[in-house]
Order: sequence, then C-alpha cells, then structure tokens
Amino acid sequence: MRALAEVYALLVYYRQASADEAMLPAAAREAWLAWYASTPDAPCIAICSTSQGDAVCKGCGRTFEEVQRWPAFTPAEKRAVWRRITHEGTAWRFNRYAERARAATGEDHPDPRRFAAPMPGPRS
Repeated sequence: MRALAEVYALLVYYRQASADEAMLPAAAREAWLAWYASTPDAPCIAICSTSQGDAVCKGCGRTFEEVQRWPAFTPAEKRAVWRRITHEGTAWRFNRYAERARAATGEDHPDPRRFAAPMPGPRS
C-alpha cells in the first residue's frame, strides 16, 4: 500500500492525472494489480445499445470501439475508460439501471436473463 501512496504523492506533486503502468515501481505495480483484480472488469450491464447501432452504449457508456476492443485492453486502458464513464455519469448503469450495476459481476456482455426480475409467486 505504501508503494501506491508514494506513486499517488508524486502524481499530486507533479499535478498529473495518471501514471504509466509500465513505469510503476515493481511493488507499486503489484499492489495496483492486486487492487485492480478486486474491481469489476467490464462496466457492462447487459443492455448494449452499440449492438443496435449507437456509437456510445446507453447501458455502460463505452464507445463501440471500446466495447469491441475491451478483451485486448490492458488494465490501465480499462481503468481509463472506467474513469471517463464514471466521471461522465450519463450511462444507465449510473442512474436508471443502478441496481443492475450493483448486481453485475464485471463480466463483459453477461446474459441479460440474470438481471430479470423474479416472477411473482402465488399469494397465500
């Protein structure tokens, strides 16, 4: 954790918004990758409007290009996209479908049926 704190302090000191993951000291990179592994990978909530022709997905906020290239992105590239869509906050995952986002596992393009509301049972 200290290694990441040192990197953060340098970012603040030099007024930088990001660091090149390849240039991180080994201990900081290991700590960052451990933290990264604990976060959701993809912002997908199984409502992909790019498949319907939108340039930007209404569900997750990624561009068509980002959706297509996501599996090949490095952790730093993915975090940059996460940072942008979180800052924008316009994707449905941040408002209309926030409950779906809470249930999402971070899998890219999960089965939408996993998010379906349970059918009401017979009343007693």
